[in-house]
Amino acid sequence: MINATQIRKGMVIKVERDLFKVLEAVHITPGKGQALMQTKLRKLKDQTLLDHRFRSKDRVEQAYLETIEMEFLYQEGGNYIFMNTENYEQIKLTSGIIGDDVKYLVPNVIFKIEMHEAQPVGVEPPLTLDLKVKKTEPFLKGATASASNKPAILENGITVNVPPFIKEGDIIRIDTREDKYLERVKST
Repeated sequence: MINATQIRKGMVIKVERDLFKVLEAVHITPGKGQALMQTKLRKLKDQTLLDHRFRSKDRVEQAYLETIEMEFLYQEGGNYIFMNTENYEQIKLTSGIIGDDVKYLVPNVIFKIEMHEAQPVGVEPPLTLDLKVKKTEPFLKGATASASNKPAILENGITVNVPPFIKEGDIIRIDTREDKYLERVKST
């Protein structure tokens, strides 16, 4: 158990028998009364958001998650099949556990699966991902510098802004935290 004032962004805490990931934590000290911790939490079970205030004297249970590297294999109906890279054991995860990161599920990519008491509770994609450009506008010679970026639809369906020299079929590296173009990957 920790004091509520020790809650930090990124922690996983237990509130009323449910696990929550701390998205934001702000320590508030009003002029009168006691200090508070204003938090924004995401429930790991179903990805719902919760704003919660803890009094400074409250005690909170911090949950510790085990992280296992697993390779995404394929989708089967509403389930996503992952394989442990060490013992080749396979597990099925639902989109409720994966959350918004379902858009990064590309076969043969290694993800970090967060486990609590041998049950999967979350998925963390790699920081960067190499994806093929499925559709984008062609490069226009003589275009002004103000039109420096253009939208591109990638193989997984997400849209990112790319430089004008990127064309359909190119493989680009994106930052999964911000859905942002990083660089063009040289083909081998």
